[in-house]
Amino acid sequence: MSAANPHALMRPQILIPFLITALIWGSTWYVITGQISEVPPSWSIAYRFALATPAMFLVAVLMKRSLAIGRAGHMLAIFIGLSQFCANFNFVYRAELHLTSGIVAVMFGMLMLPNALFGRWVLGQRITLGFVAGSAIAIAGIALLLVYEARLSPLGGSVPLGILFAIGGILAASIANVVQANDVGRALAMPSLLAWSMLYGTGFDIALAWVTAGPPVFPSDPMFWAGAAWLGIAGSVVTFPLYYTIVRKIGPGRAAYNAILVIVVAMLISTLVEGYQWSPLSIGGAALASLGMILALRAREA
Repeated sequence: MSAANPHALMRPQILIPFLITALIWGSTWYVITGQISEVPPSWSIAYRFALATPAMFLVAVLMKRSLAIGRAGHMLAIFIGLSQFCANFNFVYRAELHLTSGIVAVMFGMLMLPNALFGRWVLGQRITLGFVAGSAIAIAGIALLLVYEARLSPLGGSVPLGILFAIGGILAASIANVVQANDVGRALAMPSLLAWSMLYGTGFDIALAWVTAGPPVFPSDPMFWAGAAWLGIAGSVVTFPLYYTIVRKIGPGRAAYNAILVIVVAMLISTLVEGYQWSPLSIGGAALASLGMILALRAREA
């Protein structure tokens, strides 16, 4: 690629938010594990976005973005709130009850596949055969990691159930990723759309938590609230506007390059903190998954 026509990911306005998002999200996978030990996952998620939502509205106001998004905008925000900020996170938090945080992060690396497929169906973006082949290689690598995870089962949970929860989270996140890039979403200021989406999502989270776990549980451990603040502010208010802007600029498929760096950070943290034990099977699976993701994403979309 010539210097006059650089790859989109190498442009500073894409690269800088891309790296910031990946590094922060890479850390959030482990932080989540401290949010589900003493508090029902649904309430933990509700607290996270109860903290994030006012901050997101403040960001929109400080950026002088109009909070008036119209009826179509509110309908889109309700849908994103339900899919991204309720369903996705409720699936993810429950997946981490059964799988180590790094493995869930690796599985989310395959977000690129439904992103590209939904992008094809909803936005009309073309998919190449190279993308499909690379995705198949990545899936094979992730399968090896999951086989090793099932043998090791460090959390003592149900690995198949964890896989199902993770897949549910991937699909919910992918739907939100692609839908927000439609004509209605593109016409709205990103901070305003996200603020309303988080507000509606918080409402869904509270309702789900109350139905599934009963009245709120308020832990006294300061570390829980520190983690909730990191997830809510850094992991949501800072990163989602950056990531969704990347999706709008380069498409949902290539934006999923983000997942590769997230995986590296998450697996490093899982190894150092959770004591994840590597073996020839897991090393081979991680290498194959990474190679497949790179090959898939190098097969550039139209």
